[in-house]
Amino acid sequence: MTVGTDLIEIARIRRALERYPSFRERCFTEAERAYCDSRPNPPQHYAARFAGKEAVGKALGSGVRFTWREIEIAGRPKPGVKLTGSTKAWAERVGAGRIELSMTHSRELAQAVCVIE
Repeated sequence: MTVGTDLIEIARIRRALERYPSFRERCFTEAERAYCDSRPNPPQHYAARFAGKEAVGKALGSGVRFTWREIEIAGRPKPGVKLTGSTKAWAERVGAGRIELSMTHSRELAQAVCVIE
């Protein structure tokens, strides 16, 4: 069993979304963008998913050496994780089993914890 966690300031993601138009497309899948942009406070949801991707990468043992869109966070209220591409191949290579993810946010912070069997 492996564990990964991440904590990020929502303001940091808000600034990235405002300053870098390509940030959304580079880091999030179309489904993730549609979900986050449909919420009343999109940066909160982008931040939680960003933290989720980081937590998954850490739990996989790849750190942040993955392609952002190869880890998709979907579902509500219990988020699911879908891996594709080289990140999926890495997970298979290291024998990763079921991926569990929990995300939360406050006004200022977003956090995610990932456990991989």
